Amino acid sequence: MSDSRAPLDVVLIGGGIMSATLGTMIQRLQPDWTIRIYESLGEVAQESSNPWNNAGTGHAALCELNYMPEGKDGSVTPDKAISINEQFQLSRQFWSSLVEKGELPNTFITSTPHMTFVRGGENVKYLRKRYAALKDQPLFAGMEYSEDHKVIREWAPLLIKERTREPIAATRITAGTDVDFGALTNALVDGLTERGAELWLNCRVKSIRRTKEGNWRLKVKHTVGNTPHTVDARFVFVGAGGGALHLLQSSGIEEIKGFGGFPISGKFFRTTNPKIVAQHQAKVYGKAAVGAPPMSVPHLDTRVVNGQASVLFGPYAGFSPKFLKKGSWWDLPGSVRSGNIGPMLAVARDNGDLMKYLISELLASRAKKVKALQEFMPSAKSEDWELITAGQRVQVMKKDAEHGGVLQFGTEVVAASDGSIAGLLGASPGASTAVPIMLDVLQKCFPQQWAQWEPKLRELIPTMGTTLNDQPAKAAQVLEETAKVLGVEQ
Repeated sequence: MSDSRAPLDVVLIGGGIMSATLGTMIQRLQPDWTIRIYESLGEVAQESSNPWNNAGTGHAALCELNYMPEGKDGSVTPDKAISINEQFQLSRQFWSSLVEKGELPNTFITSTPHMTFVRGGENVKYLRKRYAALKDQPLFAGMEYSEDHKVIREWAPLLIKERTREPIAATRITAGTDVDFGALTNALVDGLTERGAELWLNCRVKSIRRTKEGNWRLKVKHTVGNTPHTVDARFVFVGAGGGALHLLQSSGIEEIKGFGGFPISGKFFRTTNPKIVAQHQAKVYGKAAVGAPPMSVPHLDTRVVNGQASVLFGPYAGFSPKFLKKGSWWDLPGSVRSGNIGPMLAVARDNGDLMKYLISELLASRAKKVKALQEFMPSAKSEDWELITAGQRVQVMKKDAEHGGVLQFGTEVVAASDGSIAGLLGASPGASTAVPIMLDVLQKCFPQQWAQWEPKLRELIPTMGTTLNDQPAKAAQVLEETAKVLGVEQ
């Protein structure tokens, strides 16, 4: 069965935060364009955007040590951390504008201090240097540092209770946030459909092919009833998380050649014990184990989902060949192509530490997992914590002239040269930077419309195209204004 109507203007594949953000932008820029969202599951935001499939951290590099690694010479530079924070401010401004217009509730975001915590003399020295590099940066205003057990106990009692007098250090910044990206996605999609966009649930896009007219023909299978149909679109965005690689490969665009994916699954310990939850109101990040990917940085987090507070610890990395939590066991082998097998083998050759780490995680017993928790929270008792399975992440592997192939831990926008199709690969820092990533998609894919759209986008995101960290007064103003609108004032 084919859709007999004229080609749709926009098809968004995947009902997560990326598609919801891009669709919301396009609808405001071109309200006359037809938009359809295809989601393979029965609800939106059930994969990476589901609140239990991600850490919920408003990633602004306030606490994530992997954005400021120590150089071989011992130096620590703030550039990457500042860049991540700048991106998060664009997301905050976009959300704030929608809240001010009454088009988005502010219940998806909660004020939650962000902390770092390290143990041992060398790690304390590192954190001291990191603090020195960040404390005077305008976007990190208010960051505190301490090596005093008594002070750290006041910030986060669970870190100190029953701990010996070993060297420790922590930073804290009270401007951090916890974000329910599932609630945010649902609210954005509700707004899209209220203004005319179509949402097709239980519909899996199987392939994408170019038509002789230059549009894209999508073959879609209804997962309920198994009825197939085809539809044509002028522009396609593949925001299908781990499923994006297969669909971009099916499109045959030159730009996807050489890309591969390495799936990593994750698990968290979770407790809703009110005595524990009441003692911890922070997101506390530590240092990753040797060979661990950035998504495996250990952290003890306050979470607020549907108004209910809990505490999570993890993640514990695992492996599955699935590219989505509800994907297929054939996802990984099915992604191998003649153009990417070389880069994939090169990545395997050069990442022995990662392989060793993943194997050790797969073999770890519950007792070993509890011991890792107790390194953060010495008083933790196994019976208070349940192990939950979080989401699947697919790290990007791509060609590299020097190494043959490299493993990339960030996100990558892959777009056809004519801008008619684009997709997003990778994970970290993901949902928190959905707004700047989707601005990048718009600029790459719609260069002719960009000049006309820019003023409209600036109404929603006033500092778009500029930076805040080099404007202290402006940075303070924007932080204060968005905090007030979003209800995360300190």
